[in-house]
Amino acid sequence: MAQVGGNAEPSDLIYGLHTIREALRAGTRPLQRILVLRTDRQFGDLVQAAKRKQIPVHIEPPPAFDRLVPNGRHQGVIAFVAAKSYDTTEQILDRANTRGEKPFLVLLDGVEDPHNLGAVLRTAEAAGVHGVFIPERRAVGLTSVVAKVSAGALDHISVGRVGNLIRLIQDLKEAGLWVYGVDPQAEKLYTDIDMTGPIALVLGGEGEGIRPGVLGECDDRIRIPMQGRVQSLNVSAAAAVMLFEVVRQRRKDVVPPAKATES
Repeated sequence: MAQVGGNAEPSDLIYGLHTIREALRAGTRPLQRILVLRTDRQFGDLVQAAKRKQIPVHIEPPPAFDRLVPNGRHQGVIAFVAAKSYDTTEQILDRANTRGEKPFLVLLDGVEDPHNLGAVLRTAEAAGVHGVFIPERRAVGLTSVVAKVSAGALDHISVGRVGNLIRLIQDLKEAGLWVYGVDPQAEKLYTDIDMTGPIALVLGGEGEGIRPGVLGECDDRIRIPMQGRVQSLNVSAAAAVMLFEVVRQRRKDVVPPAKATES
């Protein structure tokens, strides 16, 4: 049984059988996941409608519902509404191709703090990242807090949501990308690798960092040298360091436009 992942404000939730059935039918609101008490006849049509739209459905115990909706009017079903629709892997890679650029992606493993996700999205958009991927479970989604912290960046950057980060990494490697895990225990420094080609950077969430299985699927591991007593940076700070190293390397060989001369 899945844990209730991420954080939500009241404005990020809708609940009740009729409300969520109508939201699924209309398709005007991006639902990021649905929680149900059971998958029996009472919820069966709703669960099937969600699966047809590829919206994850998680079975949760009653205390999870009572915590999210204390007044008890949830009727055993709650949906998390995203601040923006998610893009597919194909759409994100096509974005790089359309721009005539080599793919530049960020994968986040288990970032649960909406302030961290919002800050990473803001930095990623500023650095020209083509897309940021987040997992479906044990990670915050695109909540209103994330949108606010991103300071408008969410409206200009693609975000993908995947059920399996390991499978995503495998697919990206098959598509010709090099995937690097940012790991404080790595031997190589982030400045020692060539980031000018198609690349995806994996950063871990608060506390545990990148999970071993995800880290093991990466092509290599890199680290940021730490000169003080702390062993690692906050994920949003680490993202800023890493992403603008990619910007620096990719701009190094760019010939600046010639200045106009007076006639």
